Amino acid sequence: MDELNGTHITLRGYVEMEKYRYLYFTVMFLVYVVIVCSNSTIVYLIWTHKNLHEPMYVFIGALLFNCVIYSSTFYPKLLTDFLSDQQVIPYSGCVFQFFMFYSVGGSEFLLLAVMAFDRYVSICKPLRYPAVMRKTTVKCLLAFAWLFPPCQLAVQAVLCVKAKICNLNLEGIFCNNAIYTVHCVRSRTVTIIGVVILLNVAVLPMLFTVFTYAKIFIMAYQSNKTFQRKAAKTCVPHLLVLISFSYLCVYDVIVARVEADLPKAARFVMTLQLFLYHPLLNPIIYGLKMKEISKHLRRLFCSTEV
Repeated sequence: MDELNGTHITLRGYVEMEKYRYLYFTVMFLVYVVIVCSNSTIVYLIWTHKNLHEPMYVFIGALLFNCVIYSSTFYPKLLTDFLSDQQVIPYSGCVFQFFMFYSVGGSEFLLLAVMAFDRYVSICKPLRYPAVMRKTTVKCLLAFAWLFPPCQLAVQAVLCVKAKICNLNLEGIFCNNAIYTVHCVRSRTVTIIGVVILLNVAVLPMLFTVFTYAKIFIMAYQSNKTFQRKAAKTCVPHLLVLISFSYLCVYDVIVARVEADLPKAARFVMTLQLFLYHPLLNPIIYGLKMKEISKHLRRLFCSTEV
């Protein structure tokens, strides 16, 4: 481990740092503050109001809390790099960032799958909902969503630690799948395990989510308008979040894993846009589209003004 701590990786994905250093820092710092405050505010409202202690709102709170952790895996390091003369990271720190980024990302896909299951039972099996979505069930689903990805990623992280390093330059601004490019040899075992993990924590949960919502919308199409409005009201926000996060996952796989031939500036701008949009999208969607949360937000800000 001492040898790993002494090995520093240079992040070479930054563009025009000398010229725009303080602009990058100011924009990203403000965005990070907004992300933390907006997501935390809704989590606080769900935590403190008993009428929001239903499974749907508990899962929303878990998703927004997960979003804060997700943003914290790369924003602090980005802000430090913007003000540093050299953008470097110890290899051990790079592996840890890789582990946290994909563990929390996998948890997001699983939480979205859990939310889809919750909506399916609520809308399509309303009489069985209290029996199925008990407190114990909710706790077990949350524990699974948060513990399953890190257990899988731990194997990948250990293999990365044991890998021999030949390249000290990483063409990116944080440690994602591009970490494999610093290894002397890309292990076939690591690649296979990576594909299995991708299937388990991203592809399969995403397919389950899409299939579940498709089934809900099919039933809604065959039912009356009241049922259709209920389905659209509660499912559309979750689908928007799924689309946003799936876009991030696809980008990561195409650019980082497949090593798409993109200009450095384009890669930098696209990565920053993904960091900016998705973590901000969740509180906007749930704060505006979910009636009960929106009502408590208005009360909170109105009472603050008074």
